[in-house]
Amino acid sequence: MSEHNLEHSKSIYFKILLTLFVLTLVTVGASFIEFGSMALGIAVGLLIASIKGFLVAGNFMHLFDEVKSIYWLLILSAFFFIIVFFIPTLWDANLIKASVDTWISK
Repeated sequence: MSEHNLEHSKSIYFKILLTLFVLTLVTVGASFIEFGSMALGIAVGLLIASIKGFLVAGNFMHLFDEVKSIYWLLILSAFFFIIVFFIPTLWDANLIKASVDTWISK
C-alpha cells in the first residue's frame, strides 16, 4: 500500500513540476507581449505568479491538507491587509484637516 502512495505522490509532484515549467514559459512569453498599459502587464504577471505560488504552497508546503485553518488565516490576513492599507490614507486625511483648521484659525 505504501508503494502505491509513493507512486501516486511522485506522479503528482511530476505533474506540478511540468505545470510550473509551462507557466514559467508562459511568463517569459508574456514578457514579450505589448499589453497596451503597464497595469495590464503587471496584472497578467501577478496572475501567473499567483497560480504558481498557489501550486507550490498548496502541494509542497502541504497546505491543501489543512483547508479550514488556511481559510481562516487567509480571511484574517485580508482583514488586516485592508486595515493596514487604509491607515496612511486616514492618517493623511487627518493631517490635511488639521493643517486646514490651523490655517483657518490664524
